[in-house]
Amino acid sequence: MYRPIVSFALSLVALAFVAGCSKQEVSFSADIQPILNKHCLECHAKGKQGEEKSGLNMETYAQLMSGTRFGPVIVPGSSVSSTLVRLVNQQADKTINMPHDKGKIPDAEIVLIKAWIDAGAKNN
Repeated sequence: MYRPIVSFALSLVALAFVAGCSKQEVSFSADIQPILNKHCLECHAKGKQGEEKSGLNMETYAQLMSGTRFGPVIVPGSSVSSTLVRLVNQQADKTINMPHDKGKIPDAEIVLIKAWIDAGAKNN
């Protein structure tokens, strides 16, 4: 009678262990910065139009986390509160969705950005 219960409990523990091992932390330097380099730095780098208009420079972690002259674009731990996610997800006014006039960035990259922010937006 106890054998099925014990087997089931051990199966749950093993499943939780395997699931936990397969999750990898999203890295700013390895995962997020390349996305920003590819889709954002054309405008949001020193002296470029996006940086001039908004004050947002995305060349480094520190600059990204400094946000714009209007406020932060990243709220560590909350992708739903982060302006960057709304902009790249095309959920803002079409005049400010990012990247400008280039269409939405791939969903897989948005998923990485969200995961990084939800995990605390660490400089890793």
